[in-house]
Amino acid sequence: MEVIGDLPRELFLEILLRLPVESLMRCKCVCKYWYALISNPKFIELHLKYNCNNNVCVLLKRCLLTCLGEKENMLSLVCSSGFSFVNLDVDLSLYKKEPCLQLLGHCDGIICLSNYRDDIVLCNPATRESMVLPESSLPCYSSILNLIPQTSALGFGYDAKAHHCKVVRIVSYWEEQSWSDLPHHSRVEVYSLATGSWKEIDVKVPAHVWYSPCFETYFNGAFHWYAIDNNRNEVILSFHMGNEEFQVIPMPSDLPLYDYSMCRSLLVWNGCIALVVYPRKGIEKSFEIYVMKEYGARESWTKILTVGPLTKVEMPLAFWKNDEILMEGSDGLVVSYNLKNQELKDLPIYGVPKSFATLVYVNSLVSVKGGNQMLDGGDNTDFGW
Repeated sequence: MEVIGDLPRELFLEILLRLPVESLMRCKCVCKYWYALISNPKFIELHLKYNCNNNVCVLLKRCLLTCLGEKENMLSLVCSSGFSFVNLDVDLSLYKKEPCLQLLGHCDGIICLSNYRDDIVLCNPATRESMVLPESSLPCYSSILNLIPQTSALGFGYDAKAHHCKVVRIVSYWEEQSWSDLPHHSRVEVYSLATGSWKEIDVKVPAHVWYSPCFETYFNGAFHWYAIDNNRNEVILSFHMGNEEFQVIPMPSDLPLYDYSMCRSLLVWNGCIALVVYPRKGIEKSFEIYVMKEYGARESWTKILTVGPLTKVEMPLAFWKNDEILMEGSDGLVVSYNLKNQELKDLPIYGVPKSFATLVYVNSLVSVKGGNQMLDGGDNTDFGW
């Protein structure tokens, strides 16, 4: 049995796998052997898998007001044990200057941030590594006169076939001085961490993305948006990261059509997508929760329960710990609602109202540069040393 210091090699690896990323980054400075081991893609994958099974947190993006009354972004990690949280020190110029920064998704410890205009940033908050994506491959003008291009949707997720992360971008072209609420046409491009470049894909966008609070979600290998199809029906538009194709998923059949007094939010709950329907305004709100038990099948939508009425709760943010829902209060306070005992608990996390976004997150050593993509099976315990 190989021995490292006074420890068997296998025990030494097990100890390292349980260390947080910040500690591992310091360990890389001990010696060349430790640096090579911790930088090895197999070790990075094993460490990620350990955290996925043991250290899942909620990443929370919010805005705070400075003493000058200006908004600034803050990222925090909320842990399930005791509802503890820690603010993250992220050094990004875009992060500091954009109060309306959007949190787009999470993949292997990497998050995607954007201002939805020109900047898209990939960042690993644990290693503090970040990268601004190169400029779009699509022209900033249309070959058809009087059409104005605009980024209508962004998504971030994992391609399980190619074993790397991707960013998808939909650019819609709108007729100038037109009263139509649907674009003339749309084009799609995909950025791959494996190639480090954008490519346009020849695919038709079957529905048009619209804003709905806390809706954009990565699940089952696909990114999901709230959308309107050509028949003006509310739908869920998904883009599969592996085959790079769109799919239209219908809403539950018993939802009222064109009821703009109600909001829809899309979350992930117990391995299924869950649609939460609730009033846009009101001091008291009830939250109806639908679950799609068979992915993509409209008839599998099932109304599971109704939460509330609750007072001074604005919108849902994320399911976590299976029986808890993080929610934004109307006063900018984060609350947690327990589905079992129906208790609402205030958390010591504040922010500017309607500035909150969340996603389920795990710390990792994965690089935003794409040089250590996840491996495809095999015995990941043999490092070859």
